[in-house]
Amino acid sequence: MIERILPSRVVVEEAFSDPPHATLFPAEEELVRNSVEVRRREFTTVRHCARRALGALGVAPAPILKGERGAPVWPRATVGSMTHCTGYRAAAVAHRADVRTLGIDAEPHAPLPDDVHDSIALATEQRRERELRGQNPGIHWDRLLFSAKESVYKTWFPLTHRWLGFEQADIVLRPDGSFTAELLVPAEELVARADVVAGIVPDAVSDVVPGASSGTQPRPSAAPPSVPRELRGRWLVADGLLATAIVIENAPDTP
Repeated sequence: MIERILPSRVVVEEAFSDPPHATLFPAEEELVRNSVEVRRREFTTVRHCARRALGALGVAPAPILKGERGAPVWPRATVGSMTHCTGYRAAAVAHRADVRTLGIDAEPHAPLPDDVHDSIALATEQRRERELRGQNPGIHWDRLLFSAKESVYKTWFPLTHRWLGFEQADIVLRPDGSFTAELLVPAEELVARADVVAGIVPDAVSDVVPGASSGTQPRPSAAPPSVPRELRGRWLVADGLLATAIVIENAPDTP
């Protein structure tokens, strides 16, 4: 499903149920040792999807652990994003040489609870939602807005390792299946961390993840690229689900 809104440089694997043969590495097992069964199944299946997608990139199976704020730590030279909701799990990955960062999210195509909506939607977004509902009442625009903001955060955090609140992204959803997100943060925060750009991960992670780069490696001397003020994404609704995705691709090398 979600591959329909992602570029060809991104490899996607998805599942609509939990395969019984999906397994975890011991280090991953430890992360969900005290979790309820539903959480364990989601965690296991989405990592199963991620390993299959990474395998298509030629990356050997390895643990996908949690880093800062619970973000997944991907093997060196790769970027990725995972999502899961009732009846759906997906992982999207790409070579870092092709894609700087990406974020995906899937949700049930159902109304967002009012208390959640009020806490995540700006006044400008609520006004645009009312207009969209008038044009197409069959779409749950409130849930779509929430999903788009989730994709924004998943795109933002791997580059900056900074928190981004729901109120710090102004989303413009469009009926044609596209959306934009204006990042409402100071200009100095629109700078990717140099170690993140270089694919360096903490030593504690590199010790258990084959191919992960060590935090002790020297940082690049070149200034890190900035994060675009405006992010562009796509969305779709299908089979009782909705999905959003943002990908920042690297420009191809100039001959």
